[in-house]
Amino acid sequence: MTEYLVKRFVKNYEDAQSADVRTAYGILAGRVGVCCNLVLFLAKLAAGFLTGSISILADAFNNLSDAASSIIGYIGMKMAGKPADADHPFGHGRIEYIAAFVVSFFVMQVGFSLFTASLGKIRRPEELAFHWGAVAVLLLTVLVKLWMGLFNRSLGRRIDSKVMLATAADSLGDAGATSATILSILVFGISGVNIDGFVGLIVSLLVMWAGIGIAKDTLEPLIGQPIDPQVYHRITEFVESYEGIIGTHDLIVHNYGPSRSMATIHAEVDSDWKMEEGHEVIDTIERDCMRKLGILLVVHMDPVETHNRQQAQYRDLLGQILEGLDSRLSFHDFRMVPGSERINLIFDLVVPVEYNEAMRDTIKTKISDRLKESDPRLFCVVTVENSFCGTASESD
Repeated sequence: MTEYLVKRFVKNYEDAQSADVRTAYGILAGRVGVCCNLVLFLAKLAAGFLTGSISILADAFNNLSDAASSIIGYIGMKMAGKPADADHPFGHGRIEYIAAFVVSFFVMQVGFSLFTASLGKIRRPEELAFHWGAVAVLLLTVLVKLWMGLFNRSLGRRIDSKVMLATAADSLGDAGATSATILSILVFGISGVNIDGFVGLIVSLLVMWAGIGIAKDTLEPLIGQPIDPQVYHRITEFVESYEGIIGTHDLIVHNYGPSRSMATIHAEVDSDWKMEEGHEVIDTIERDCMRKLGILLVVHMDPVETHNRQQAQYRDLLGQILEGLDSRLSFHDFRMVPGSERINLIFDLVVPVEYNEAMRDTIKTKISDRLKESDPRLFCVVTVENSFCGTASESD
């Protein structure tokens, strides 16, 4: 069904990086969400009145809230797809995150309303009426919600949409909540025990937790996230694949919405490179990166001395020392300023983010001491910094 809808309503659906195609995916998801949630709202509303169940009625209005969320997601995707203008030179892509954040408040509000209503039902229980028709309606809504969750997850992963992934999580949570409601109805029908208020309380907590998770997931890219390791390696390997590029470092990626990224990177080149030749290669890398990766890349050239044997020896020595101290340490911008009685080794040291000021001072002292053991003339001029790349677990 998902493939049919995509092929039927999304033109050029395979070009998921295109802004127009992403917008079409968002429109499709919004329309499907509105239609399905309105149908579920009416079905559950009828079932709720038949049984007198607060958890079913709350679940019905949760679906009405989901319909409103789908409308917000639809509007957000449309606005996010607008091209750049004079006031927004990097486009409007972050509106998609804002829309998902608004959706999270709708979800949390519904959860809180259900929480207070369920507490009232626990204090003052009301009689329920058991109907197999209501159970059948709820079972059908579980199946619909499961499909909606998988549908939005599939589309969200295709176009890397926070709104769709948030909607998918909400739909799957709704399926679990409705399953709990079915349980309370069946328990009452079999044993006559009314656990409706307690089930409603559990459902409300699940709904609020889902809302908090959606808010967290959408705030992170707005505040600023570390670079996904896969993105980091894709960009660095792309740049280093060009002839004349010795290595790269200091990659920074700024996100202006899904598929809208700007990056800066330092590329190490031979210090003997002619300026005109190097500039031509850098220009080619920047153009190709936009065309092949869809990233606006700015490359800064760092000249590296490649013919000084003594400097190469000290560079290798430093690498061995860092590996022995902490395999997570790395360095770049290595330079040597020689003298008869003193040799300065100048470099930038990249340390893990958990290194505090005291740990940074300690590691600098240890490096300096190890180098002096090899040659007392060696002095370190170190700039300590953190990497902007996340860990594998952060990206999962």
